[in-house]
Amino acid sequence: MKIHGPNHSNMNPYQKQQHIQQKTASKSRSLKPDQLEISDKALKMQQKESRQTYVNEIKQQVDNGEYQVNNKETAKKLLNYWRA
Repeated sequence: MKIHGPNHSNMNPYQKQQHIQQKTASKSRSLKPDQLEISDKALKMQQKESRQTYVNEIKQQVDNGEYQVNNKETAKKLLNYWRA
């Protein structure tokens, strides 16, 4: 005597797994690739040599321990930024 559980004839785990893999593969093909866009303002900043010399000067001052931060000016600019 053979005893089969419910829906035994429709149950094939290998086919089910293959079907799931095919679905995920088709979804991954339809996804757009990642893109990176740099704004015009950022491009201009990268191209300016004066900006690079300014950054290098600040780096040198920081390395030498000579860089001074004006706390009051920094606080004013932060307040103006958050109020706007």
